[in-house]
Amino acid sequence: MNDMFSIDSIIATRRGSFSTVFRGQTSTAKFNGPLRGRNVRKIINMSPNMNTIVFFLAMALTMLLSGVVSGQQKPITGYAPVNGLKMYYEIHGSGEPVVLLHGAFMAITDDWRVWISELSKTRKVIAVEMQGHGRTADINRDLSYENLADDVAGLLDYLKIPSADIIGYSLGGGVAIQCAIRHPEKVRKVVSISAPYARDGWVKEANDFWPTFTWEIFKGTPMEAEYKRLSPTPEKFPDFVNHIKAFALRPYDFGADKLKATKAPMFFIHGDADGVRLDHIAEMYRMKGGGEIHGDMQPRSASRLAILPDTTHVTLMNRMTTIVPMVNDFLDTKPSKQ
Repeated sequence: MNDMFSIDSIIATRRGSFSTVFRGQTSTAKFNGPLRGRNVRKIINMSPNMNTIVFFLAMALTMLLSGVVSGQQKPITGYAPVNGLKMYYEIHGSGEPVVLLHGAFMAITDDWRVWISELSKTRKVIAVEMQGHGRTADINRDLSYENLADDVAGLLDYLKIPSADIIGYSLGGGVAIQCAIRHPEKVRKVVSISAPYARDGWVKEANDFWPTFTWEIFKGTPMEAEYKRLSPTPEKFPDFVNHIKAFALRPYDFGADKLKATKAPMFFIHGDADGVRLDHIAEMYRMKGGGEIHGDMQPRSASRLAILPDTTHVTLMNRMTTIVPMVNDFLDTKPSKQ
């Protein structure tokens, strides 16, 4: 990475201007309207040589963009004793239960607030903060999709919820798929947003930057500030980032046979530029019975696929108005009689 573009600080406001400080030189972009969609793309395109950090810069921005919810009722909150964790959760709304699983480095207060507000109009939304994230302290245990899936199953047991739909983004999408593999009796349907089932499902550049990735990239960013505000161990931010780095560097593969054998219908949602290989996305959908069917001539798979145009891994979180109606339709659809 070119050191002259190392981020010293990020300052963002929801409307008006955005400033980055690179080695003492400040660059400010001014624009009209909220920090969403096109404005985010303008910001992250300001410095074309920031290839190794632009993903996390955009993620930090998204944490701010997605956090405004007005008129939302106060949720039920608590900590579930699960597999050595004190796992923080919130329950919003009423109806059929759906579990929301965030992405890496994120928490309930950022990427999910707008989604919770919309989904909880018709459902009981159980939003959780997984190991090391938000208000759930880290423990001396590997971060793995398997461990995190077992935590979700334990939370459902603790809440006395026999089964639920599960929606996950990125890290959370992989955990949602693992829940269906490891705990099929607890999972009705899965919505996986931008998550491959194996590490080689990511495009090459998505895997290549991790060896040189350091926690200092986040120094002075909203992401670091949010961690320190929420975490019971605010001084351990570098340890938290390094724990996720170790997880990201570890090869994984859920197993094609295991994914194919899952009973829960799955809805795979991706952006056309989200960092997951298109052939891998198609492979996952085929494993669930899709992709090789003329739907006007024979029964279709209960699973679904959506690829949003002009959408990246990060900006998928800003496509709530497009994605949530599709998710509601998928979750509400009853199994067809064969």
